[in-house]
This record gives sequence, C-alpha cells and structure tokens, in this order.
Amino acid sequence: MKYKTSDLCDQYRDELQVANPDFINFGANPAFHGQIATLSVRQDFLLIKQTLAKPGQGRVLVIDGDGFMGCALLGDSLAAMAIKNEWGGAVINGCIRDSSELVGLEIGILALGICPVRPAQVGAGKADIDVTFSGIVFRPGEYLYADQDGVVTSPNLYQ
Repeated sequence: MKYKTSDLCDQYRDELQVANPDFINFGANPAFHGQIATLSVRQDFLLIKQTLAKPGQGRVLVIDGDGFMGCALLGDSLAAMAIKNEWGGAVINGCIRDSSELVGLEIGILALGICPVRPAQVGAGKADIDVTFSGIVFRPGEYLYADQDGVVTSPNLYQ
C-alpha cells in the first residue's frame, strides 16, 4: 500500500493521533507501516532482542526507552534480526547505534538520537502495554504509519 501521512491526516484526522516531530530516520525505509507491538524498557535490550527474534509479520515495534540518551536500544545486529524475522520497522523513544550500518538496511527505524554505548542485558521491562511518548499513546494492535512527514497512529488499517 502506498500512502502519505499527510494524506491520511487530510482524510482521517479525527481518527488519528499525530506524534510530535521528535524522531530522526535511521533506516533505509523512511516510509513504513504496520500493526503496533510495544515494549517499555530502560537501559536494557534483552526484551527487545527476544521480541525481534520472533516473527514480526510486518508489525512495527514501538520501544519506550523513557527518552534515555545514555545508551542505544537498537543497533545493526538487532536491526538485521528484525529484517530476517519480517518486522516492518521500529520507533524508539531513545537512541540507536551503528548508524552508518543502519542507513543501508531495508527497514524503517526512527529514534531520538545516537549513542555508542550498549545497554544492559538483564531482561527488565514490559511488553504489550500502552506506552506514551511524543505526545501520543501507542497501543498494541493499533496501526502506525510513518514517512518523512511524520508518525501517525490509528485503530484502523487504511487500504
């Protein structure tokens, strides 16, 4: 499906949440969409790794890292795993690393910034819960649409 977030806003504004323009694009696919899966983690990537190891079925993983900028929650190895397992993309309230490699990977990746530090691997965090950042609530099972103009979510799949 080809779409533009601006067109979705024109046609369905009352059904959408529009995220604040907080994100930087790091993946080779600046436009992506899919059903939302969520994680809430901070300074820990084990739950992210375990989630991306499962079939993505085109879903978008929304990771709430609480906006922490002291470590990266996604790098080239996890992004490659996401591609292999058919995840549609990731939106991260936190940082990525390996930015020069991510730009060549065919996946959508949005994050707040870059940090070279690897996080812990403890397994702390929660999955499949509502997470709130960038001015909206990301709900598991709803749909996320992203492109160069922004990020919107909706309970509806547009075709």
